[in-house]
Amino acid sequence: MSSLANRNLLSKNFVSTSTECKTGGTRRRRKGDRIEREIVDRHKALGVRAERYPLSGASKFRGSGHDVDIYLFGRDEAPAVAEVKARKNGAGFAKLERWLAEYDALFLRRNNADPLVLLPWRMWERVLERMVRDVNVGSDHD
Repeated sequence: MSSLANRNLLSKNFVSTSTECKTGGTRRRRKGDRIEREIVDRHKALGVRAERYPLSGASKFRGSGHDVDIYLFGRDEAPAVAEVKARKNGAGFAKLERWLAEYDALFLRRNNADPLVLLPWRMWERVLERMVRDVNVGSDHD
């Protein structure tokens, strides 16, 4: 095959691949945006201020690339920064879900590292509801 024909073949493959990536990238970005909004809305429904971070994940706005700010300790405190991941078939989540099963928490610890804590939404919701209630009770006495 001549080098010109080879270049044309590569060029056509590159164009079609980049077009597919743009379409797939847009779809993934929309899904990510939708899931991030859902997480924010779930927190707001519990009375916890939360907001999507500007350009979440797309850039390092103010030195950070996280997805959501969650104001666990009130508006005047620094927010907890959260990353949001979603998978159609749960790839990467399935083993964690099996380990968690119907338990209230899963603690994961690698050697020489702090543990990670995985909570199902039902437990996270209970923790937040208690925090909100305690904050509201405390503010009534001030």
